[in-house]
Parts: sequence; structure tokens; C-alpha cells
Amino acid sequence: MTMKSNSEPIEENAEVNSMTVHDSNHWNIRMATLENLDVLAALEVACFSVPWSKKSFEAELKGNQFSQILMIPHSEYGLEVQAIGYICVWMVFEEIRFLNLAIHPEFRRRGLATQLIGEAIRLGREEGCCRGMLEVRESNHAAKNLYESFNFQAYATRKSYYTNPTEDAILMILEPLARHIQKGGMSQADQLVGR
Repeated sequence: MTMKSNSEPIEENAEVNSMTVHDSNHWNIRMATLENLDVLAALEVACFSVPWSKKSFEAELKGNQFSQILMIPHSEYGLEVQAIGYICVWMVFEEIRFLNLAIHPEFRRRGLATQLIGEAIRLGREEGCCRGMLEVRESNHAAKNLYESFNFQAYATRKSYYTNPTEDAILMILEPLARHIQKGGMSQADQLVGR
């Protein structure tokens, strides 16, 4: 299981449909379906040196009862970039595992990763999850800072976990999930969902 992270966006999205999870700060976050395989695979290729395959996404969407993929489609479907971000999580009993997070390079540093993580945490809490777990490349300081803003804490290292290039993974945990309070008294997830 890997957690890949990049960064973030913010723009209006007027589209609302039955698959919408949350319209967070003007981004339409919704559950991905099998119809989104091509756009998810294209986004993955644009983001990573070792991308998930279309079959990997299909397995997550169709063959894994614990898996949920939240995505942010581009509001203008005629454009080349049709998905600008996604997060894949597993909700297994009391735990939410963050597997993958990708933001299209043209849309980074705008808050999208923060919104996707916040929405995943909100859904995890609704499902009764009490802790979050993830792995991150040791050199990915931006991602580590992002997770730390949610109060994830590093607890171990997994040697040579990543390939292309070979690199250690930092294992991080957020526990308890329901009480991750940031400076200012409100959790990042609560700030994002307006609680």
C-alpha cells in the first residue's frame, strides 16, 4: 500500500449530481465509478513515475469492498485534463488506510489535496473509523507537511519500500481520528466541511 501525494487546487464547479460526496470550497468531490477508469489512469500517469494501472483502479472500484475512491472531475469535460485529483482509501473496520493521492501537475498548490484528505477523514468518521494510516516517501517533504497539518505522526520507517527511485517509506498514523485538532481549535476536516 502506498500513499502518493503531490499538492492542491480551487475553482468553481457548478455540476452537481447524485454521485457528489461534498462540494468543498467550490470543488465537486464525488465517488469514482468504473466509468472513470480511463481518466483516473490518465491522471495517475501524469503524476507518478510508477503509476497504478487501469486494472489496479478496476480492482479497487469493483473487487475491493473496503475501497473508496474520491475524485475531483474537471468542470469542463472538453478539456484534455478530465480528472484533476483523486484519493483512494480503504475503510477496514476501525481504520482508514490512505493508499493513493494524486493531483494533476497543472492544479497543484491550490488546496485540492487538503480537501480530498479532509473529505476522506469525514467519511471515515461517519463509518466509525478511529484511526488513519499511510505511507509517504521519505523525500516528499510537502506531503509530510500536509499530513502533519492533519496531526498525522511518523511512527516507523519501511526500508526501500518505494521504487523508481528506491526510497524508504515513512509510516504515519492519525489517532484518534475524531479528535485531530489543529492550532486554532478546529480540526482540518471540520474546517473543510464547515463544522
